[in-house]
Amino acid sequence: MTAARRIAVLGGAGGIGRALVKALADSGDEVVVLDLAASLERHAIDVPSIAIDVLSEASIGAAMRDVAGRFPALDGFVNLAGYNSRIQPLAETSSDYFDDVIAGNLRGAFLSTKAVMPLMAKGGSVVMVASGLAQFVRPGYGSYAAAKAGVVALTKTFAHEWALTVRVNAVAPGLVDTAFLRGGTGRSNENGESVVALDAYRNAIPMKRLAYPEDVVGPIRFLLGADSAYMTGQVLWVNGGGYMP
Repeated sequence: MTAARRIAVLGGAGGIGRALVKALADSGDEVVVLDLAASLERHAIDVPSIAIDVLSEASIGAAMRDVAGRFPALDGFVNLAGYNSRIQPLAETSSDYFDDVIAGNLRGAFLSTKAVMPLMAKGGSVVMVASGLAQFVRPGYGSYAAAKAGVVALTKTFAHEWALTVRVNAVAPGLVDTAFLRGGTGRSNENGESVVALDAYRNAIPMKRLAYPEDVVGPIRFLLGADSAYMTGQVLWVNGGGYMP
């Protein structure tokens, strides 16, 4: 029997995160979730959880110390944290909003991955979650696209620098039918109106639908596992054919 892996999931209370955590736990992995306190209060998680705010370096440090106290080392780390609540031209985007999106999606990814690396076991796997917008740029998403393009760059840089110890790859989904479309888990009215024109989006996708959380869970699990043992610095584009690099 394969030994249980120890995996931390940042953003594990979100729509994709909850599906991923369930799949990992059902397969016998030991999982700890890191997410906003508001997200953890809103969604019951059946595994240990730690409150974290990726906008705060101190909060990230405290959360990682908590993880280190629970596990001698991590076999996997998944970074699902991210949000975007507006679609607007860059020329009409305030510097405050731009800074917030960069901080939450890019700076937070940098700080959390930097903090988790010393906790990773040799041969472990880090999976970042970027976005198709990182390369397939569309009008109105400039702040978020810039942040996620940065996440891809971080992924490749960490992959180079840690190649002898830890694999680092990314999954870049298209739109997924979760609270993200309404501003983000723990940061919005998760039942509110989507900030995206969903019918127009579906019509532009060859498969004519949004992704479900499970569509992203499979690629993440692949990158966490032994079947991807010779992959690092790679990006898996998951978008129903909407972007074909």
